[in-house]
Amino acid sequence: MSFKAAVIGGGIISRNHLDAINLMPEIDAVAVADPNLSKRTALAEEYGINAYADYREMVRQEKPDIVVIAVPHFLHKECAIWCCGEGCHLLLEKPMALNVRECDDIIEAASRAGVTLLVGHTQHYLPANIQAKKLVAGRELGELIAIQDTRHLHYYKEDRPAWFFEKAKSGGGIMMNLGAHSIDKIQFITGSRVARVHAALSYSGPRGDVEGSGMVFLRTSNGLPATIVQSGYEGVSGDTTDLIFTQGMARLISGKGLWISRHGQYEPYNPGEQEEEDPFVLQFRDLLEGIRTGQEPESSGAYARSVIAAIEAIYASDAQGGEQFLE
Repeated sequence: MSFKAAVIGGGIISRNHLDAINLMPEIDAVAVADPNLSKRTALAEEYGINAYADYREMVRQEKPDIVVIAVPHFLHKECAIWCCGEGCHLLLEKPMALNVRECDDIIEAASRAGVTLLVGHTQHYLPANIQAKKLVAGRELGELIAIQDTRHLHYYKEDRPAWFFEKAKSGGGIMMNLGAHSIDKIQFITGSRVARVHAALSYSGPRGDVEGSGMVFLRTSNGLPATIVQSGYEGVSGDTTDLIFTQGMARLISGKGLWISRHGQYEPYNPGEQEEEDPFVLQFRDLLEGIRTGQEPESSGAYARSVIAAIEAIYASDAQGGEQFLE
């Protein structure tokens, strides 16, 4: 069975999705919608698909089986719920929504319409993260006792759209946009959920009303302690996750791979020959499996809601100056 797919939103991430669709014989890209003429025209010409200014017109005309929603955060709820009403299965970009309440509304709409919802938490589909998850489960380095996740990049670059710096539209700053990846990574690798957080944020950026850095101490539902440190101010960029075991350590470096250390030196961790597949292709495969079987995808709406709940708790902890407990 072949599925028709359409993309809502013509930003940078749309090309990742369209490239992945081109690698999948089961899915045909048919159209893209974006109010920006140059963006939609460029994508339509590059990928040989139709272009629309209005996503509602696109969905009604093209009748896609799947829609990829890659629009600004504050539009996620409205767009997702409308597309559910049209019977479209959804690949909704992260973060799922501005808050838990909006997540619940989207989940309810998808359930009512009987459509499959996958939220694009790509940490689930990165080869090195999958290896790390197996390393933890197999106890090759003993028991996992702590995680330290650190990420720095210049968040305030001039080319970042203005809505990212308006909390009412973005939901927050670096913790909402990039901290979501850290929470997703920790939850995925450990097979648990964030249970409690204590956080401190800073608001010293040159633009907007969102935080520019954050330090978070958390515990997962299985009792594991972890820290997340993120900064969007100028400096040396980096994205590493250290996994501390009773018999060694492992280090994930985003985009580069996984290393392990048993005796003081890190070495690449490559158990056998493992083909590294595009994480965006793996996302679509997960979505298709959910459509065909009726089972929840790996990164379901309920899972994505847990990430937003953790982020809400981080903001509440910083505002109130104490630890926050999640359900």
